[in-house]
Amino acid sequence: MPDERIKVIAHSGYKSEESPRVVIFQNNEIKVLEILSMWTEEGLLDRTRRRFFKIKGSDGHRYKIYYDEKAKEWYLSKE
Repeated sequence: MPDERIKVIAHSGYKSEESPRVVIFQNNEIKVLEILSMWTEEGLLDRTRRRFFKIKGSDGHRYKIYYDEKAKEWYLSKE
C-alpha cells in the first residue's frame, strides 16, 4: 500500500518545511502536540532525501510522517 500524500502546516527555519505543526488528511486537522523522534534518510540510488517525524497528534494517535525533499510534498507513512 503506497504512502498517502497529506498537507502539513510547518514551521520554516533555515530549511523549508523544517518541522510539522498541523497535519491535515482525510478532512481532519490534527495539531502536533509533540515530536517524538526525527531523522533523515537518503536513497542509495537516487540520493532522494526524506525527513521523517514520529509525532503525537491532538487526536491521541501517533503518526509517522515524512517530507520528500525532491517532490516537495508531505506523506503519511503506511508502515
